[in-house]
Amino acid sequence: MTRRYFLLVVTFLLGIVAHAAQPVNIIFIIGDDISWDDIGAYGNGKVKTPNLNRLAREGIKFTNMFLTASSCSPSRTSILTGRYPHNTGAAELHSPLPAHLKYFPELLKQKGYYTALAGKWHEGPNTRRAYDTLLVNQTQNGEGGEAQWINLLKSRPKNKPFFFWLSPYDAHRPWSATTNGPQHDPARDVEVPPTLTDTRETRQDLVAYYNEIARLDRCVGELEQELAAQGLSENTLIIFTADNGRPFPGSKTRLTDAGIKTPFLVKWPAGIGAGQTCQSLVSTVDIAPTLLALAGIDAGPTFQGKSFARLFKNPGLEFRKYVFAEHNWHDYEAYERSVRTKDFLYIMNKRPKLDNGGPIDANQSPSAKALKAARKSGKLSPLQEDAFTTPRPSEEFFDNFKDPLQVENLLGNHTYSQQIQTLKKVLALWQNDTGDTVPEHLTPDWYDRETGEALPAKDKRGEMPGAAKHADRINVKGPF
Repeated sequence: MTRRYFLLVVTFLLGIVAHAAQPVNIIFIIGDDISWDDIGAYGNGKVKTPNLNRLAREGIKFTNMFLTASSCSPSRTSILTGRYPHNTGAAELHSPLPAHLKYFPELLKQKGYYTALAGKWHEGPNTRRAYDTLLVNQTQNGEGGEAQWINLLKSRPKNKPFFFWLSPYDAHRPWSATTNGPQHDPARDVEVPPTLTDTRETRQDLVAYYNEIARLDRCVGELEQELAAQGLSENTLIIFTADNGRPFPGSKTRLTDAGIKTPFLVKWPAGIGAGQTCQSLVSTVDIAPTLLALAGIDAGPTFQGKSFARLFKNPGLEFRKYVFAEHNWHDYEAYERSVRTKDFLYIMNKRPKLDNGGPIDANQSPSAKALKAARKSGKLSPLQEDAFTTPRPSEEFFDNFKDPLQVENLLGNHTYSQQIQTLKKVLALWQNDTGDTVPEHLTPDWYDRETGEALPAKDKRGEMPGAAKHADRINVKGPF
């Protein structure tokens, strides 16, 4: 071997080592109020999401990723801290996170990452410290916040790895009057969920929702183009997910799969093979420790989730046995808890006298009004009627495989007695270990459940679940 050839080989190998040693860049995209089955990659044949579909083809698609809440800010604060909502001190909508908790972007920042948030920011003022750059915008001029993405990528410090929390308002109500990106036709391009009635008003409502998803999809494509132009595609991990189910009755704020199952697509050419599907059960409390592990950071004791990074290489491995979720105040008084396995779902409700037609943006929507009109004629299916049911069951149990829409409550079916008792015990153990409480005086309804008019109790808060046991100081992970 000549000396020149030897030097070339050494230089090449050093280049590989140097590339491998480069910290991974991370882009975390969290859509607003988007259901898992409103993405083409998850089987919706009508919605126009070519870029998200490509993301799934070129990376890994998770089919059993579950949120800890089907409300936006509790879901997001849970992801940010890797903690269950009642363990964050911010279990209810629009409650700020306390300063003493760790936020995973903050730990990335301390490790040398350039961290930035663009778009929706309502996790509380203390989280500002987690970001070098905070670009907070409102839904104005018909755009959902994605316009900042490319400039953020261009203006970042070039000598640092980066973490971006990109949180567009798409597809949160109220809908934009116009959207850039593919448009949908109400007659041809809509799959009406079984929770809604198939009317002209519902289809128009869904078209506006689809158009905002399509706008977000277009911006994901433009972001990937800019990554490629900067030579960053190979070592940038992109995640796409959402904070809760679609803003329609029967989805948002529900603890069934319509509310808490979420899309989760991950692309990372340097670390993840293309075209993979992972059916392992995963909770969004596991996202923070996973991303920290990929950055070589020990998550520390405050994070209740666990890293699922090994699933990127071996998606067939089992991970969790249980995922947990909770429904606390979101415009209306509520207290529900759930535990889900792959096979079964158990829901406990401590406010059964109250209905669950969704938050005010859902229950005052055109789709909700179409449901109410059909109800007067006695034309609703059991699943559609469920949005109005009162009193509700104090306990529900579903067979997820035999009943994927989770319609039939099997609590009184003796065939499932053992499974029901097991999940009841697991849920009780989780609540006890993590310091969950059932306050007598929860935050009350702020709006009339029928008309949406503000009530005298508006802006008055009750006791936060977990507060009596200082659950924001409890780090126990609970059953796994």
